[in-house]
Amino acid sequence: MEKLWAPWRMKYILHMKGKKCFLCSSAKAKKQDRKNYVLLRGSTCFVILNVFPYNNGHLLVAPYRHTGEMEKLKGKEMKELMELSVRALKILRKALKPDGFNMGINLGKAAGAGLANHLHLHIVPRWQGDTNFMPVLGQTKIISQSLEEAYKKLKSLAK
Repeated sequence: MEKLWAPWRMKYILHMKGKKCFLCSSAKAKKQDRKNYVLLRGSTCFVILNVFPYNNGHLLVAPYRHTGEMEKLKGKEMKELMELSVRALKILRKALKPDGFNMGINLGKAAGAGLANHLHLHIVPRWQGDTNFMPVLGQTKIISQSLEEAYKKLKSLAK
């Protein structure tokens, strides 16, 4: 059995304790999209850069509505969640040229959701050889591009 260790994520988990929902805050602050790294907006969902990324260009696709249950999504929300995911994939392919992607939704804390009450789909770009010894031995994750630089590059293609 292989294990995926991500000790750098503890910073995120501890940061989120007792905080307001950052997805709701970012969704409501339409005039602060750049500050909040909101990449795309639809009528029911939006795409935002993860500020505690697993990898360069790690995006979250979420409904505006605060719900942690997939079965509570309305048809339009479900459809737009997937449509925005496809748009985000196209942007990531063009901007960062990844070799593949990890995509997923963690439903509930037991499933690994750091923000269990607001459903979101992760899109994590991956490159051949992007895993190395640093996270395991040095408890250090190497992200080769700043959030500002990644946002600027992705946003230029999000038009």
